[in-house]
Amino acid sequence: MPSTTMTIRVPDELHERLMRLTKATQRSRSWLAADAVARYVDRELAIIEGIEQGIEDTQSGRIIDHDAAMDDLQRIVDEARQEQAIRK
Repeated sequence: MPSTTMTIRVPDELHERLMRLTKATQRSRSWLAADAVARYVDRELAIIEGIEQGIEDTQSGRIIDHDAAMDDLQRIVDEARQEQAIRK
């Protein structure tokens, strides 16, 4: 897979912790840093995409009244509790 080199500055304390992690995991600093950045980017993009989808849904009128949604959730919880009671 093609890659790009990046240079970052980190506090000495973080560097020391990263070095401990490299020894404990037998992974390189580069691998650990790339893995951390990838996880961070994936998580942040998922949040942004969820927000964008919510905005789009709202603008398109795809919304559910809060009280109706809470009623549906309560019904689901009640049904699950009833099923649990039956299994006991």
